[in-house]
Amino acid sequence: MSAPTPLIACVGLPGSGKSTVGRQLARRLGLRFVDSDQVIEQRLGCSIREFFEREGEPAFRDVEQQVMDELTQSQSGVLSTGGGSVLRESNRQCLQQRTVTFYLHSSPEEVFKRLRHDQNRPLLQVADPLVRLRELYQARDRLYRDSAHFVIETGRPSVASLVNMIIMQLELAGAGAQSVSLPQTHRPVGTSV
Repeated sequence: MSAPTPLIACVGLPGSGKSTVGRQLARRLGLRFVDSDQVIEQRLGCSIREFFEREGEPAFRDVEQQVMDELTQSQSGVLSTGGGSVLRESNRQCLQQRTVTFYLHSSPEEVFKRLRHDQNRPLLQVADPLVRLRELYQARDRLYRDSAHFVIETGRPSVASLVNMIIMQLELAGAGAQSVSLPQTHRPVGTSV
């Protein structure tokens, strides 16, 4: 009998593929998938964008912190986090200590190509979303890396290829075991373009 799979988390910029890859990964592994932004919206009773506009970012980050603490206490599954979840130290600690975390690394330009018509991302509703993505990347890249056990380059691979890369890393790390001790090296996996 194989050991239980630990909770796997995906972090990265908005639009880096966390939900898409996470959902496919969960399906492949036969695990439960949870999107922290969806949980937050259910709790708030409105969209994140509406809450952001009405209450502001600090109030949103408070709710996000509570949800992250709760969700990272699960024993197994796949968790897709919000793009800004790493901004709070307590969230980074939850990810580092309670999950096997993958940073889906995308350049601001790659993300812009995917999101240029998306109206539901509050931080990108600005005059120049590409400039905003570059600012987010500059501010968050190190935080994503600090939170993650592995870095996956999302460049050109398909979703299925990204899922395969993550499964390969889990197998190489022996992450089927609940008490896995993961290296602190942030090894890029995949191809960067």
